[in-house]
Amino acid sequence: MSNKRALVTGASDGIGLEFCDILATRGYDLVLVARRKDKLNQVGAALTHRHGITCTVIAADLSKPQAAQQLFQHTNEQHLKIDFLVNNAGLLHNGFFTELSLAEQERMITVNVLALTSLSYLYANDMASRHKGYILNLASLAAWMAIPNQNVYAATKAYVLSFSQALGNEMNAANSGVMVSALCPGYTATKMMDNPEQGAKLHIAANMMMSAKAVAESGIRGCLAGKSVIVPGVANKLATGITRLLSKTVLTRLVGSFYRKNMD
Repeated sequence: MSNKRALVTGASDGIGLEFCDILATRGYDLVLVARRKDKLNQVGAALTHRHGITCTVIAADLSKPQAAQQLFQHTNEQHLKIDFLVNNAGLLHNGFFTELSLAEQERMITVNVLALTSLSYLYANDMASRHKGYILNLASLAAWMAIPNQNVYAATKAYVLSFSQALGNEMNAANSGVMVSALCPGYTATKMMDNPEQGAKLHIAANMMMSAKAVAESGIRGCLAGKSVIVPGVANKLATGITRLLSKTVLTRLVGSFYRKNMD
């Protein structure tokens, strides 16, 4: 039996599902977390059949108060020690800030920032007590720039990148044995690119998007290799370089024009 266990939030589809498959291939038992229990049960059964690992399903809505604390308590009560935490769950809303629902934007901040921070805190302490562990936080290429019409989302991902880099430095300085990484993908072929629940749709050419599998593999490989910041794909690496060459004012103007032109 495996003595390694990973917990993945947002595990039911997209990049989260690919994280699960890759970790299972590497011999990790899994704790699958998302809102829909029926979907998680299907995913868990398929992963167990394919890889011979053990899957534990926990249905949780990370936008609810104390959801992260309840999740941590649940894994503790079940004696599920987590060796690899993947904070993948996230929400996205497109459109003009003043026209989008305030409640939905607050919910996005709760999931993307508060829940991720709480889970990192709880599991980082637990991992440090055992002197081993990995935490992979899903940031975004959006973390490197201000994005009009996607401004709250981009701001939450800037938080994730900054927070993860700082936490990783702290854990390393304390010789905790815990590695913290931020994964910064660009456009990725998932339902986030075409989801009517997130406001306007952003039209991006297929050849500008990476597959969810390639993004997830890059993230897991980079975190296990001890990389603090992981930017998958040559095009995305070039994009981060460009953000350093242009002033924030110019970059924001260019990005805002691009998004408004390609969003409806």
